[in-house]
This record gives sequence, C-alpha cells and structure tokens, in this order.
Amino acid sequence: MRRTPTLSLLTITITSLIFLSLFPRTQSEVITLTSDTFTDKIKEKDTAWFVKFCVPWCKHCKNLGSLWDDLGKAMEGEDEIEVGEVDCGLDKAVCTKVDIHSYPTFKVFYDGEEVARYQGSRDVESMKTFVLGESEKAAAKALESDKEL
Repeated sequence: MRRTPTLSLLTITITSLIFLSLFPRTQSEVITLTSDTFTDKIKEKDTAWFVKFCVPWCKHCKNLGSLWDDLGKAMEGEDEIEVGEVDCGLDKAVCTKVDIHSYPTFKVFYDGEEVARYQGSRDVESMKTFVLGESEKAAAKALESDKEL
C-alpha cells in the first residue's frame, strides 16, 4: 500500500492541531485591540492596559522588533495588567479618539481613563517597571475614590 503525499500532509496537520490544543497560549501576551474592542477592554474594572499605538509603515515601530511581544510575555502572571496594541492604519478612529499623533505611542489606561504616557527607554525591564508603578498608583487612586463615596 503506497502512501499518498496528501494523506501524509493531512496526518501531519491533524497531529499538529491536536498538539497545539494540548498546549494553549497563555492569556498575558499582547492583545490586538480594534475599534470594536478598544473601549470595552480598557474599561475593564481594576485592570490596567498598557497599549502600543503604531502603524506598519513606521520605521520606529519596525525597529521595536519583538519588544512588545517580549513585554507581553514578561507581564504574564500580572493579573490586573494587560498588554495591547492598536494598528492606527486599520483603526484610525481609536487613535484619533485617544489623541495619537506620532508612532509608536505607549499609553496606560485604567478603568477606562488614560493615566500615563510612556516616554522612557525602549527595553522590556524599563517598560515593565513603568507599567507596574503606574498601575499601582492608578489602583490606589481608584480605591481612595471608592472610599470617599
């Protein structure tokens, strides 16, 4: 019995799909935000969103390489912090709404409000330290506001 290439390819594909389903991706990696999802996501209660706004043609965005994905992986385990990105070429309405005029731009949102803009070094450790500090300040401020009510 001779094995056909199509059958072998089908077998490999099915095996790959089964393997991938056994090891799902973790939740804390970079989440693509769009016009349909942006507002709802950044309004998630008690959650900080660190969002990169970029366009595919920007050389500075391209120079980031895997930095944003590496940051997403580094933030795994931080339950109240999400890392997101918006392609301003595809979702101009989102970028206009949050006042984006240059690329890349990095902003932190907490409970639907912009709380900080990142302008520091472009390395994982600096960005992680920044978002951890800003999210802690925003959470403390929100807790204080809740107590006053």
